[in-house]
Amino acid sequence: MVNFNGEILPESSQLSNNRGFYFGDSVFESCRIKSNNILFWEDHYFRLMSSMRIMRFNIPDTFTPSFLHDEILKIHNHNSDLDHGRARISVYRSSSGNYNPESNDISYIIKTSEIHNNNYEFLNKDLRVDLYKNYLIDNQLINTIKSNNKSINVLASIYASENDLDNCILLNKDRMISEFINGNLFLVKDDLIITPNLNSGCLDGVMRKNIIKILHDNNFNVIEADLKPFEIISANEMFMTNAVQGIQPIKYYRKKIFSNDVTSKLLSLLNTSIN
Repeated sequence: MVNFNGEILPESSQLSNNRGFYFGDSVFESCRIKSNNILFWEDHYFRLMSSMRIMRFNIPDTFTPSFLHDEILKIHNHNSDLDHGRARISVYRSSSGNYNPESNDISYIIKTSEIHNNNYEFLNKDLRVDLYKNYLIDNQLINTIKSNNKSINVLASIYASENDLDNCILLNKDRMISEFINGNLFLVKDDLIITPNLNSGCLDGVMRKNIIKILHDNNFNVIEADLKPFEIISANEMFMTNAVQGIQPIKYYRKKIFSNDVTSKLLSLLNTSIN
């Protein structure tokens, strides 16, 4: 039994031995469903497996690509009549023990929600961003996986809301650009497209990987490099990528106003690649 908001209730099976809740001992993947298929599923699956290995989880033999794919679509089709939506699969170490778990066995929870547009689209607003400097992210391997240790992202989101911003740029301990709160960052400077390298502590994003591939395939000049905040001012465009929203152009950074010519072309190329 547990005391939940003053009521004595039975402990739910989702909470029992849930080290993701108690210690942040969990990883997750967010993905987009289109026409009842999971976009970039192979990339999501292998990143999830890599994250689980880094966290020293025991990966069940049943955790095959087809098994997890079907498990996601099972709950998606139960929750929605639409062929498209978003899904989050959370995998946590399911064990008693304090900091030292008694086993490395896992449990998983899958949650889905509807998306009403089939292709990727720009949001119907001009996005405004700024730097978040209250806390810095660490640029270690553990930061490149999708764990649920996201306190800095949560606090940065609150900061953005309190300061009439749509997003914030996170910096690493060297005060170099790492990523947005919920996606990877790209700058367009004349004929060059730049994104922070993985040593910056940014997420090894599935959409980041696929946008870089699209750029290479279409003869854009793209590099992964260290980026200092002052370089934003000299850029022509800035955009964010993630697996659910695709590509989103940034309009304002302080007094800087960006165009979105290259970003619009990339959106078209992205939608072509998934159709």
